[in-house]
Amino acid sequence: MRLVLEEGKTVGQVARDLDLTETALREWVNRARADRTQERTGLTTAEREELTRLRKENRELRVERDGDQLKELKRMAYRLDNRLAVKICGQLGIAPIR
Repeated sequence: MRLVLEEGKTVGQVARDLDLTETALREWVNRARADRTQERTGLTTAEREELTRLRKENRELRVERDGDQLKELKRMAYRLDNRLAVKICGQLGIAPIR
């Protein structure tokens, strides 16, 4: 990365010299550049890590929310009429709560 960022060599040349793929080297250079400029270009490593963590947390919360909504729908259907609940749950492909 130093060869590209400080010595002005091209990503292609450095990649060939070091037997790396241009894509991998370019990604590393972009990350290093973002870290050096402290957020002025792209995301810093810390920001990428936080974004990854927040996306994972968001996915987990969605799964939890969807599961809670499904449970509540099952309960509502059961309260309306057990026979109707069995029919609705059968159409949804889920087992009614007993």
